[in-house]
Amino acid sequence: MFVQPTREILPVDDPLTLGFNVNEIFYSIQGEGTRAGVPCTFVRLQGCKLRCVWCDTPYALDKRHRERSMTGADILAEIERIGCRFVEFTGGEPLEQINVFPLMALLCDKGYTVAVETGGHVDVSLLDRRIVRILDVKCPDSKMSSLNYWPNLDVLDANDEVKFVIASRDDYEWARDVVRKYALGERTAAVLFSCVFDAVPFVDLVNWILEDHLPVRFQLQVHKFVWDPQTRGV
Repeated sequence: MFVQPTREILPVDDPLTLGFNVNEIFYSIQGEGTRAGVPCTFVRLQGCKLRCVWCDTPYALDKRHRERSMTGADILAEIERIGCRFVEFTGGEPLEQINVFPLMALLCDKGYTVAVETGGHVDVSLLDRRIVRILDVKCPDSKMSSLNYWPNLDVLDANDEVKFVIASRDDYEWARDVVRKYALGERTAAVLFSCVFDAVPFVDLVNWILEDHLPVRFQLQVHKFVWDPQTRGV
């Protein structure tokens, strides 16, 4: 079982000397959320304990696989080479590599806007509060909803975004009830509802949202319309 990071086990070494299992680093546009369309450097870390039915990055799940072994200094050098001031850590599940916590804080110190997209099963309260937390709450059709770490929803604030990926009407109703229970529309920068690609017609999800007057933002995964949905590194 994955162990939640704690303040006691977070590394205190120089983040630039720490090691990381990196799947890929690439420069693209942000495809989702309130910054959709904005140029961004993505750092995709390898490994995730979740196995969502609809996962669109299966190549980044196996933590035993090593695409690139990098130090924090290597990652920083690649970020600086690309030259974009907006950096997002994604996966896989980036927060399963606890070395990433101090590395992201260091990037904040250097003036970068830093975001992390997390599957929601790791405690996000330990993240530096300058980091934008984009929390993906797993709906039942993902088959991973039992692993949602619910205390995460209590610590989200106006700097953060929360995402629900909808695969069915049942998923929608479940997500709607979570949004209302935790008053997410009032407490966060945005509540994002998107369709599992090719699973739910976009117009259906939009109509459900409008019928319920739900305080959420319908979103499309922009990068999947610019490039083929199977394209990596975008």
